[in-house]
Amino acid sequence: MRLTVRYFAGARAAVGVPDESFELPGDTATVQAAIEAVRGRHGEKVARVLPACSFLLDGVAVRDHDTAVLSGSQLDVLPPFAGG
Repeated sequence: MRLTVRYFAGARAAVGVPDESFELPGDTATVQAAIEAVRGRHGEKVARVLPACSFLLDGVAVRDHDTAVLSGSQLDVLPPFAGG
């Protein structure tokens, strides 16, 4: 199953790329599986950022990380943004 992940702000800084596509194992996957794959690919630096992040799956906010991911989906990783 192919997934594209786009990183913003601190998440982008932690992984060093604006986006990437990769395969998730199996025919079914979840947002949690995608998060774990990102952690596995990029290590401790991104692991510190991910717990504070929000996620959009194909443009829709995801609160339940057990949400199914379809092949060809796009996951956006959004750390908290400072405002003022």
